[in-house]
Amino acid sequence: MSIQCNRCVFHSGDIINKQYTVIKMLGAGSFGCVYRVKDTRGQDYALKLLKLWEIVGDDRHQLLQRFDMEYETGRINSNYLVHSYEKGFVEGNPFIIMEFCPNGDLMEAAEKGNIDLLKTAKEILYGLKDLHLQGKVHRDLKPENVLIRHDGTAILTDFGISGDQNNRLTQRGILGIPKQIFGTFAYMPPEQINPKRGNATVLPTTDIFSFGVMMYQLLTYELPFGRLETESDLPQYTERAKRGKWDRELLEHSSNGHMWLQLIDGCLVPDFKKRLQNVDEVLALLPSLGSTYRPVNSDSFKQRNTIRNGILLRVMQGEEYNKEYRLDDLIHGNSRILTVGRETEDVYNVISIKETLSSYVSRCHCTLELDYERGTWVIRDGQWRLKCPIGLRLKELFPCKTCTAYCNGIQNKKHEWILSMNGTYVNSTEVNRSGFPLKLGDIISIGDVKLRVEGY
Repeated sequence: MSIQCNRCVFHSGDIINKQYTVIKMLGAGSFGCVYRVKDTRGQDYALKLLKLWEIVGDDRHQLLQRFDMEYETGRINSNYLVHSYEKGFVEGNPFIIMEFCPNGDLMEAAEKGNIDLLKTAKEILYGLKDLHLQGKVHRDLKPENVLIRHDGTAILTDFGISGDQNNRLTQRGILGIPKQIFGTFAYMPPEQINPKRGNATVLPTTDIFSFGVMMYQLLTYELPFGRLETESDLPQYTERAKRGKWDRELLEHSSNGHMWLQLIDGCLVPDFKKRLQNVDEVLALLPSLGSTYRPVNSDSFKQRNTIRNGILLRVMQGEEYNKEYRLDDLIHGNSRILTVGRETEDVYNVISIKETLSSYVSRCHCTLELDYERGTWVIRDGQWRLKCPIGLRLKELFPCKTCTAYCNGIQNKKHEWILSMNGTYVNSTEVNRSGFPLKLGDIISIGDVKLRVEGY
């Protein structure tokens, strides 16, 4: 079914949906534009409009889905993320009503010299911490996506669409890209620019790299891997990033650069498995002075961290956002094994993950096993399978016992452990076939999908 929408460009004084009066445009990008608006009570907001009229074909459905995910991310209860208040449509184009930050973005503040770098760095990290705890990865962290509140607090914005679209564009090639997207490549880690077979899982380490680039830039007023002024500079810049060749001397000679050297060095490691793995590791390299993390513990937080009936997995990032899989309810008979893989007619999985926008989740991706002795669920990368096209479609782990199909003696072949293509991760730790015990709050990453372990 096609989505109908009309072009709409707003000017100062225009009224949107009889509720929001446009004050001025704050900015525009490849996929949307942001306006400062006032509601009927005179309250200031930012209205982000998705330019759906410029998108053709199936991309409309995909971007609508991503835009909705961005709205949901803005609903996370955090002191360090921009808040989403409402969503709607105008002329068939979706919009989000967001918190308005009068002091602009981090780049503007830095140019005016109005930032406390240590305080700002910590607040950015706290925002990433809250995102990562919710199973989200920003994927487009840069100074323009850090806003400054009226009280000087730095908060993160622009989650979702741009990061995903940048990733898709890099798969087609890095030259000939739109100008608005070009600057983003300065902050992207090697595995995001050129995702290799086996390394396509999106992890928090993506944001850690971007944070390192951003802090280097704020300290030195230069990018770490050299000049990046035109598209012709891009191949050499990304090659230096891939080799970890950044200008340490410039950082050492900048004001307080020595204090940041170890941190930035750990953030800019090309191999994401050797990079600083999470926000807490980065924070440990900063002085204890400055801003203090202020978590928001809601009733829902307490509920999902309490087991009353069992364990569930909730989709936190993916095409079936917020879908629940109650593990205990999925066990049948004497089996304590649950298979997880991409939704396809060729392979049966107890938990089938819908993935139409990419193909990073393997058909036989991972296995969940209830460990009665430890009283917990264990996750393993890969599955114990028989490579038989008939057997893969059946529920039974040992289908040959009841199968009547003639398959030239394949019944005598042994099962084998089939590993996933892109790996299984729990909180950025890679899981192997030996297994990893799960606990409440863990984030499971399989391809571009994030699942959070919760109690119910």
